[in-house]
Amino acid sequence: MQEQQKHFATQDGTELFYRYRPAADGSSDKAIVLFHRGHEHSGRMMFVADELGFDDFAYFAWDARGHGHSPGERGDSPSIGTSVADVDDFIRHIQSEYGIKPENICVIAQSVGAVLVSTWLHDYAPKIRCAVLASPAFKVKLYVPFARTGLKIMQKWRGNFFVNSYVKAHYLTHNQERQTSYDNDPLIARAISVRILLGLYEAAERVIADAQAITTPLQLLISGSDWVVHHKPQHDFYNRLGSRIKERHILEGFYHDTLGEQNREIAFVEMRRFIRQRFDNPPLPVDLTQEHLHGDSRREADELATPLPVWSPRGAFWAVYRASLDLGARWSEGLKIGKETGFDSGSTLDYVYRNQPQGSNAFGVAVDKHYLNAIGWRGIRQRKTNIGKAIQTASAKLREAGKPVHVLDIASGHGRYVLDALTADTLPDSVRLRDYSPINVEAGRKLIAERGLQDTVTFDEVNAYDRANYQDLQPRPTLGIVSGLHELFADNDLILNSLYGFGDAIETGGYLIYTGQPWHPQLEMIARALTSHKAGSPNWVMRRRSQQEMDQLVEKAGFEKIHQWIDEDGIFTVSLAVKK
Repeated sequence: MQEQQKHFATQDGTELFYRYRPAADGSSDKAIVLFHRGHEHSGRMMFVADELGFDDFAYFAWDARGHGHSPGERGDSPSIGTSVADVDDFIRHIQSEYGIKPENICVIAQSVGAVLVSTWLHDYAPKIRCAVLASPAFKVKLYVPFARTGLKIMQKWRGNFFVNSYVKAHYLTHNQERQTSYDNDPLIARAISVRILLGLYEAAERVIADAQAITTPLQLLISGSDWVVHHKPQHDFYNRLGSRIKERHILEGFYHDTLGEQNREIAFVEMRRFIRQRFDNPPLPVDLTQEHLHGDSRREADELATPLPVWSPRGAFWAVYRASLDLGARWSEGLKIGKETGFDSGSTLDYVYRNQPQGSNAFGVAVDKHYLNAIGWRGIRQRKTNIGKAIQTASAKLREAGKPVHVLDIASGHGRYVLDALTADTLPDSVRLRDYSPINVEAGRKLIAERGLQDTVTFDEVNAYDRANYQDLQPRPTLGIVSGLHELFADNDLILNSLYGFGDAIETGGYLIYTGQPWHPQLEMIARALTSHKAGSPNWVMRRRSQQEMDQLVEKAGFEKIHQWIDEDGIFTVSLAVKK
């Protein structure tokens, strides 16, 4: 079948280029999606379709932002997170435009493309059939001592800038034809931006550390004589993978361009067998809904909840850290609120949302500024922004379907993140805010009055985990929201009470916005130093839920995820699901 050149729109409206080759046998139910390495483009990946020789698959290959025929400065992207979101948009485009279900999709990715895909598998938990990763660039060989540190310092001083690739074609492959085409290809991006290079390191470290969250059947191809990337992170990734079906093949003598090597048939033999086996057998989904009883996140939470010996080095460190917070709370307003109400309270979150450093003196203001700039709080503020996007998206879909927009939020805190998302031209028909805390309810009602929204918005004190509180609501909600609540409680059975409540309350075609926390770099600090608002539980120990676990709980309640947003650090997700 003749190759077609097309474009798809990402969530920020950017039109990215891709190549499409229909299945040679005329079928339209299976696809292989190809992701190129850094510097390159789709034209240097479509040969994979020829060499695989699968006539019953459609083939797709994109040009990432800043590469090939796609827009953007060459070798650059707004962020790694943006490029990973582009991957999700591309797969969703294939699903909607060509009617190919995710479970009938295999992805094959090389080098930088493999880092993007592995991050996507971790952060978005797609239900694809399988993935093949060839020489993922988890850690690039920079060959200059302290090069990464130097690049970070220069970036702070210069902002984003570009680094020319030292990699010559003869270090990529033994294949003379591939070498020549690489040298003469005008679409090759010879440089890479520092923010993308450093972003690769950061994304890779996070995904490798938490690879157990990835359960997709996966084949890893490692080039045995790779001049470009280190091997150890690839092995660490494989060893930690949560996939029940996984393979690792070390290809001796291969350079970095694994799929373009002289003896690439060795790799293709393994790829053909693996892909055929996966499609000859039905998908084997992994049930994660009991992870609160067993699994890595339960073990992690139990370890964090275990007291440290007072005189151990770690015990002494965290004792000093807690004392410093107590001292800082004398002058920093944010630390004071956290100590008084809990660092996970609605009052703390409202203060974080406002992001206006306050203190009793200049030193207190400086401490408060540092506190508010913590990576977790930055993620919280981005979550608020993403919830606003989700509200607008769901409201537009409801309006398009001719349905009213009746909002029910079950754990509103002070309600700021919902109220800030309301605009005069897109005001819902009704908004019902709820929280269990009388302090939050009182503060929320004050905000409603200040904005003159009493005719549209109500705020009541209600227990989110009592399923009976979702019954017989009038008007019946068409958009449910739960933000930041489920992350505070480890028990999945408890979480399901609220999700089943939403399932009872929202009719078919309505929407649910839910948040998640699949990863957090400050878990130990939170557990050892910060206090919770929960009665009888002064310590704030969080059990992380992978995105797949959270999605499965939502599915049990009768919803299907249709879109997702995530902050640049991969901490907080916001998902939009439709009631089936």
